[in-house]
Amino acid sequence: MNLPNLLTALRIALIPLFVLTYERIAPAASLLIFLVASLTDCLDGYLARKWNQITSFGKLFDPLADKLLLLSVLFCFARSGLIPWWVMIVMAVKELLMMTGSMWLLRKSVVVSANNLGKAATVLFILALTLVFPWHPAGWMTVAGRVLIYAAVALSVAALFVYAYGALAGQRQKQG
Repeated sequence: MNLPNLLTALRIALIPLFVLTYERIAPAASLLIFLVASLTDCLDGYLARKWNQITSFGKLFDPLADKLLLLSVLFCFARSGLIPWWVMIVMAVKELLMMTGSMWLLRKSVVVSANNLGKAATVLFILALTLVFPWHPAGWMTVAGRVLIYAAVALSVAALFVYAYGALAGQRQKQG
């Protein structure tokens, strides 16, 4: 197993630790776990491309780890009242649609690569969730974080439509 894959596996392993820390120990302490997990997200793809270590494991588990981390944080935040439940539900439905679509496309040998909207949404989610974390007394930071979460949800849903359009175009191209 190469380093990018180890980073992906580490991100997956950090998810239950994040939830446990957030729920049972201290939400502020779980911020560090979230930031380390987010850093592995940035590093694994970069290193895999730089060192030409792109693997089937990475292609499958990297996006899965990203989805599980994001949904875990959103669930904890919704459960503790930091964000509305609809944010968690919209993102869960969006991710379910993405996974279903990816599996369908994989059967047809159509690959849709990551788009800039999706990457921007991920960066915005990391920033927004960091601001919403209950690690500071500044109410304005929490409010700013919530606004950014709504923007990240909008970008993420827009990315879904861009992915869908790309998938349909790729499918048509493959048939033609």
